[in-house]
Amino acid sequence: MSSYPQEPPAVYSPNAAYDAEKLHGYDEKPLSHGNSQEFDAGEGQANVLHRDLKGRHMQMIAIGGAIGAGLFVGSGSALAAGGPASLVLCFIIIGVMLLLVMQALAELGVLYPVNGGFFKYNLRFINRSWGFATGWDYAIQWLIILPFELTAASLTLAYWQGARDVNVGVWIAVFLVALSAVQIFGVRGFGEVEFILSLIKVVALLGFIIYAIVLDCGGVAGQPYIGARYWYSPGAFQGGFYGFCSVFVTASFAFGGTELTGLAAAEAANPLRSIPQATKQVFWRITIFYVVSLLMVGLVVPSDADYLLKASGSATQYSPFVAALGIASQGLASTFNVVICLSVLSVANSSAYATTRTLQALASEGMAPRLFEYIDKHGRPIYCVILQLLFGLLAFVGEASTTTRKEFFNWLLALSGLVNFFTWGSICFAHIRFRAGWKAQGRSLDDIPYKAAFGTIGSWIGLLLNMVCLMATFYTSVWADGAGTLNTAKGFFQSYLAAPLLLVLYVGWKIYTRDWTLFIKASEMDITSGMRENLDELRALRVEVDSKKGIKSWPMRMVRALI
Repeated sequence: MSSYPQEPPAVYSPNAAYDAEKLHGYDEKPLSHGNSQEFDAGEGQANVLHRDLKGRHMQMIAIGGAIGAGLFVGSGSALAAGGPASLVLCFIIIGVMLLLVMQALAELGVLYPVNGGFFKYNLRFINRSWGFATGWDYAIQWLIILPFELTAASLTLAYWQGARDVNVGVWIAVFLVALSAVQIFGVRGFGEVEFILSLIKVVALLGFIIYAIVLDCGGVAGQPYIGARYWYSPGAFQGGFYGFCSVFVTASFAFGGTELTGLAAAEAANPLRSIPQATKQVFWRITIFYVVSLLMVGLVVPSDADYLLKASGSATQYSPFVAALGIASQGLASTFNVVICLSVLSVANSSAYATTRTLQALASEGMAPRLFEYIDKHGRPIYCVILQLLFGLLAFVGEASTTTRKEFFNWLLALSGLVNFFTWGSICFAHIRFRAGWKAQGRSLDDIPYKAAFGTIGSWIGLLLNMVCLMATFYTSVWADGAGTLNTAKGFFQSYLAAPLLLVLYVGWKIYTRDWTLFIKASEMDITSGMRENLDELRALRVEVDSKKGIKSWPMRMVRALI
């Protein structure tokens, strides 16, 4: 088991040969491909991960990991359970929570651009056992998501009669081969594919919002003016408090993947600009696309529509987006179903990135088989990629009967059901603990090149909201409905199994290491290893940027924050 040194080095060198030439801190300019690398504290291997992701890739990776079937299909069952008002309110609340989480992550990512992102922050600022548990929980989540998304993408094709006649195993094989091909091209290939797929989703959502406005105003031939009719009848809220909590849970899951920019922190060429900017853009874009699109869905689709109860998983024919577009044209509905299929594949693509990065980081800390630490000369954690693709073979369970397939994936996904809450909450808590360690060791806040906009207060609020999400999930897991009917043991564990799994990982690592401390003392935290060396340059750049802020620059800064 590796551990942080008691006296961390005062200077961290990501590449000794490069430092010998530069004779000063880390160069913020992008390096050539030959010297391109992703670095991490304590790594000294011959091959390193390539720093080939640009700012646009980082932004679209987060958007691509977040916008998927959870929005396009899962929102249908959420609309039926809670009504249009609950749908919009819950997504706004989770959007605010993600703003606070991403601000905390941006502060840590600028200062410590280490491979593994928030997993490493948990190790250093909270507790190594908690870092082990959350790191493996996160890796397991994305390992499981890949076969599920491959199956879901294949089943979405059943929307068309011609594709329905083809065995689902054929489509699974095609998608798995395509995903494997993307992995061959390394991180740059992944980034380009994700950029294109995410761009398609963004354009499609903008098109849907415009269409829904026209439909709501009675601009579609043969359709009357709708306005806010469905907010009065059947009503803005459905299912009472239980219905609201049900939407709360769905909204939280639909935002999963937003934190992926944290895994790319080590690849940022200009951290002070690219990471905070990506954080702001990701939040605002997702908030706009989620909240506005769901507001329009709630205006044009009645929450008591029978087909919404079947809107889950790969049942794209019951998607409220597809149903709304089908009012005007089946061609539009068919086109949007293609977008949903690509969105699901985008999530599968993101899962490969998240799993390989996290697993490689775990191995570098001695918390996973050393085999997974290996990186080939092309910058690929090749054995991590192989493991991820082998898990993809589980998608062929999709050839089983519908009952068997659902049962299999329900239990598989139960292992990762709460991971988002634990991940986001841990990011906020790691930020709080980092600030405590920074202060305890005599450092000034002025030494931090980028500070979270809402400070530790924002992180406390973010942590509290994550706890509320966990309580809402527990409530909907214990009760089967709003009438007070107790859920079955099977139903409870399919919703809450990830919690005992995390506890087993946490306690298991403590027993293995015989480390019974709850937290790393603030005065003993390693706040030096992996820190960017050119802090003076970053602070000077921050002062320069702040000096340009004023009333005259406000409109352009707003545009840049959104686009």
